Amino acid sequence: MLRALRAWRERGWTVIDSKAYAQAWERFGGSVATHPQVIERLAGLAAIPVRYLGWERDGELLAAVPCWGQHLALSKDVLKRVGKRGLFDLGNAEVILPVADDAQVEVRQRMRYVSELNVGKVRSLKPLPQGLAMARAPEDYSKKFRYNQRREQRLLEEAGGRLSPMAQLSATEQAAIYADLFQRRWGFEVPGKARLAEVFELLREFMTGSVVLLDDAPVAIQILYRVEAPKWVSLEYINGGVDPQSRDFSPGSVLSFVNTQEAWEHARALGKPLRYSFGRADREYKGRWCHTVPAYQV
Repeated sequence: MLRALRAWRERGWTVIDSKAYAQAWERFGGSVATHPQVIERLAGLAAIPVRYLGWERDGELLAAVPCWGQHLALSKDVLKRVGKRGLFDLGNAEVILPVADDAQVEVRQRMRYVSELNVGKVRSLKPLPQGLAMARAPEDYSKKFRYNQRREQRLLEEAGGRLSPMAQLSATEQAAIYADLFQRRWGFEVPGKARLAEVFELLREFMTGSVVLLDDAPVAIQILYRVEAPKWVSLEYINGGVDPQSRDFSPGSVLSFVNTQEAWEHARALGKPLRYSFGRADREYKGRWCHTVPAYQV
């Protein structure tokens, strides 16, 4: 029975290796959640093998998908089922599968938050009731909004605040700061706390953004992962933490402003559009920074 189900799911697809998958991603593009090294490293941490499938036409690979059984690789559902819930956190990340522009494929693995970029290429997509919150371009904010953000940043700096790049911190330091500020902000322990430093070390080359310090003490942090695809830059804002005692200086808002501005500058320097995802469009604060785009599921 299980073999019959897998044969149905994989009809029209052939097994490929991780190298072929990486080549497809580098050619057709993808997102943080489907990046070859993100997949390989986090699947290795979970000790769950990845089955890579490719769709070919006339011997040419035109689409690829990394699988954990009937699910997309790195699926929360699979982690939960094998007793590893919260091992790592990618939030509700945008899923962009590497598919050629002129391909139309039937994907049968379960996945959520599939990108609008895959519409027309993946035939099995169904709309989700909630879309994804995608950061607006700098010029899409009102002049008043931008003025207020710069004013908040200036007041923070005048009070002894500064921003320090995440890259200057070790993975252990990043994990300790994030766990502390997350607990202060939300009142419960950060998911995957025990392996947090290990995850951050594995994904270190993809981490970006800054941490806000006030009198040299961390008061705001955001976990951001960024990858560069051929035609766009994909950036995921996973989660964050803020010290409630520093609310008068709006460090979380300042950090969102600086991180988004710097991300746009980086992408535009490369001549590529930016897909800066705040995850599911489910919080009021995301409306300040983002517009909602459609998302899909299989």
